[in-house]
Amino acid sequence: MTSPELKLGLNRTPVQLSPDDTQRQIEATQRFPADVPGSIEQLTEERQQAILDADTVGSVPIPGSLKGMVKSALDKLRGKNPEVLIDKLGERLAFERTGVRMYEAMIAKALSAKGADSVLVDTLRQIQSEEHQHMAVLRKAIETLGGDPTAMTPCADVAAVKSQGVMQVLTDPRTTTSQCLSAILTLELEDNDAWAMLIELTRKAGHPMIAGDFEQALREEEEHLSAIRTILKENLLAQVD
Repeated sequence: MTSPELKLGLNRTPVQLSPDDTQRQIEATQRFPADVPGSIEQLTEERQQAILDADTVGSVPIPGSLKGMVKSALDKLRGKNPEVLIDKLGERLAFERTGVRMYEAMIAKALSAKGADSVLVDTLRQIQSEEHQHMAVLRKAIETLGGDPTAMTPCADVAAVKSQGVMQVLTDPRTTTSQCLSAILTLELEDNDAWAMLIELTRKAGHPMIAGDFEQALREEEEHLSAIRTILKENLLAQVD
């Protein structure tokens, strides 16, 4: 049996612990309603207007090399939109780079756990190493297409924002191993679907050899997902018994 990571304690959030205070709070909301005029419908309208007025999140950079310009021109002549693929390649590269850092944080969490599991740490390091290898595969693909792997594309920017919550969970000293594994699981779920989509996009864009290089990464990502699922399940079940 593994000791539970969490303990019963004085959690002050349940309303059942303070029925009198809860009733007073309800009465206060009735006596002092919101003093800002408007409704949910008006809020939706304002959001729609803001969306219409806003620019996009950055742009896909113009090729900075002659090779890139030629490839982009050829793709345009073939009726393709190379910026879509470059954007998603940039997203995947940013995601994998962040993934390497997140696994480093996860490894620190696993090492600090009571009775640190060396098998878990080794598994995490293996996954981290493969995520780093995926970065190299993506960098090569972007360069092959004449792009610049250092560019922050729009989808790469969005991916960085999405990842912030997971990183906060992983680096918070108070979070447990299972809580962090759950956060990592959300990463791996997205990563699997994203690689599958990237392979399909790459093939449709007319680059079957690059898509073939991505197949190995997808197989490894599927293994990552399976491993994290299993580790998390075993971790939680061991705490229950």
